Amino acid sequence: MKKTETVKKKTMRGEVVSVAMQDTVVVLVNRYYKHPKYGKFVKAKKRYKAHDAGNTKALGDKVEIEECNPISKDKRFKVL
Repeated sequence: MKKTETVKKKTMRGEVVSVAMQDTVVVLVNRYYKHPKYGKFVKAKKRYKAHDAGNTKALGDKVEIEECNPISKDKRFKVL
């Protein structure tokens, strides 16, 4: 990859399900996709830890998270 090329970071939307940690929120992201072999539409959900400096988000807020460099062992996203 050349120095002039930029990499598009992955962004996802989800709901805050935990605010118990300092500067971290847990975001539940729901996906709806078509199974590659069987063609059935499948619902999938996953929880991501995201950096939220200053704990600005509350439980139940809809947020958008963006991929970033690793902040800790589990945190690889930040809240936009």
